[in-house]
Amino acid sequence: MKTPVWFPQSFFARTLWLVLLVVLFSKALTLVYLMMNEDVLVDRQYSHGAALTLRAYWAADERDQPRIAEAAGLVRGAPENVPLGEHHWPYSEIFQRQMQDELGPETQVRMRAQPNLALWVHAPSLGADWVRIPMYPHPLRGQRIWSVLGWFLGIGLLSTAAAWIFVRQLSAPLKLLVFAARQIGQGRSVRLPVSDTPSEMTELYRAFNQMAADVEQASRERELMLAGVSHDLRTPLTRLRLSLELLGNDSELTEEMVRDIEDMDAILDQFLAFIRDGRDETVEQLELGELVQEVVAPFNQKGDKVHLSLQPIPPFPLRRVSIKRLLGNLVQNALRHGGEQVEVAAYVAGDQSAPYVVLSVLDRGAGIDPAEMGEIFNPFTRGDRARGGTGTGLGLAIVKRIAAQHGGSVELRNRQGGGLEARVCLPLGLMLPRDAV
Repeated sequence: MKTPVWFPQSFFARTLWLVLLVVLFSKALTLVYLMMNEDVLVDRQYSHGAALTLRAYWAADERDQPRIAEAAGLVRGAPENVPLGEHHWPYSEIFQRQMQDELGPETQVRMRAQPNLALWVHAPSLGADWVRIPMYPHPLRGQRIWSVLGWFLGIGLLSTAAAWIFVRQLSAPLKLLVFAARQIGQGRSVRLPVSDTPSEMTELYRAFNQMAADVEQASRERELMLAGVSHDLRTPLTRLRLSLELLGNDSELTEEMVRDIEDMDAILDQFLAFIRDGRDETVEQLELGELVQEVVAPFNQKGDKVHLSLQPIPPFPLRRVSIKRLLGNLVQNALRHGGEQVEVAAYVAGDQSAPYVVLSVLDRGAGIDPAEMGEIFNPFTRGDRARGGTGTGLGLAIVKRIAAQHGGSVELRNRQGGGLEARVCLPLGLMLPRDAV
């Protein structure tokens, strides 16, 4: 079943709304109960107080009774002078029952609303006459209802704030886990703190840390294995090349063999570059424009093959060798497939709150089939045959990995009029790899 659009999508929002609804529902039920039963609650207290007053009045001697009657507002009357009672449901039954509980089953009660709200009570167990007891408005009526609603809203707001803090505490470990998982995906070393973690998350954090250690160990073993294989292959290749040079034969076959050996050596270089992804390289405050000029200079020694369009960019954290490898791979691809119409542009984009640097390498080659754009960055994928099928298919994979290590991204775009743009976006202000705390 599909979740409605209006329904909270995050665990934090769902839990907060659940706690808030429970709190508000309980407060609403409390308010409704008080509104429906205020007469029972208040009248019970009034009946008890009236019974105490009557007992004190009848227990006093005749000289003190007038003083008590004046203080309590009591009026004593003979049966023939007592007005008939008015039926006000449910108050008549409430007072009749409660006064009988207080003063005995023979007690009679008459309730009058005019001219003033009052009770006439006849308690044979105390005295022969009827006694008029004044009544007062209930505290939850009239203008006081707004005070009750104010308290209700205030309690609801405080409960909401408490629920927000409570749910935030619950979701904080999950957010930390999401952050750590993303760091692992970018090839960074991350360990989650177990000592100050809620007990429910401790086992999960320990499992995550163990997984991260296993991934790093597997990566180190893979790197050592591939580095060893590359080293072992380079040794016979070097001997072969030396042997061919010692032959002194300038035949075309010898030249082709030398070129093949050089291609194999370049392939091994790409493998090593892919394995040694530069994660351990020191981060420095560098000017990207200077790095671009250093990379492009060797390509322009025999002519102006690569044009530069560089805008002023402030220094920001970069890995020197990795960025130069990234740009070198892109320029080589552009020259291989786009001839001598290659341009490298760099500028700052975005707003002041989140600026980023755009590094673009543009050519006028054949472009890439849009259907292959999603897989072109996978290792050993060489892209559209229209741009040639040579190489290892690791160049763009290396570019993507280096960009991700700098918190950035890379994408390819076919240009209008033909050609391709490789655009790398790097944030100004790199989040350095470090353990999540």
